[in-house]
Amino acid sequence: MNAYFRKMKGGGKSPAMTPLANIFWSFIGAFAGIASLHFIHSSHIAATDINMIIGSFGASAVLVYGAIDSPLAQPRNLVGGHVLSALVGVFCYQFFAPYGLWLAGALAVASSIALMHLTKTLHPPGGATALIAVIGSPQLHETGYFFAVLPVGRGALILLFYALLINNIPRNRRYPKFWW
Repeated sequence: MNAYFRKMKGGGKSPAMTPLANIFWSFIGAFAGIASLHFIHSSHIAATDINMIIGSFGASAVLVYGAIDSPLAQPRNLVGGHVLSALVGVFCYQFFAPYGLWLAGALAVASSIALMHLTKTLHPPGGATALIAVIGSPQLHETGYFFAVLPVGRGALILLFYALLINNIPRNRRYPKFWW
């Protein structure tokens, strides 16, 4: 039992500070990506009940602009993780919410993690996307599986576009590391 609790002490060393140039490009990328989502929402979609801005996109911005070398930040993971998780979340809401949102939410997150593992699309913000599909507004629930297309699919592609554009400006940054 002591060995179990000793693991919780950690043992590694904290990573070095990120170079200021990388912080700058992370800032520029995140600003451009999220601002674009807001612009598209306010100029083209705000008249509908669909919201282009979901919280999990903020977490995706951290990965695709701030941790570009991570396998979790690659295009397959960004788009696939969000879209699959949105589909799982809608499914869980439709079939399990009558038994309790706690059950639908827990199944949505756990199932989306398992599916992302199976498809090699693990993207942590996908878990949030699955949960948003369950706990979202009545307007979101009315969109059904279209939620996976708009805002989720389109939003992930917009973030990817800016990740490709901005992360490759500096010589020392390269994105993506892989597509498939």
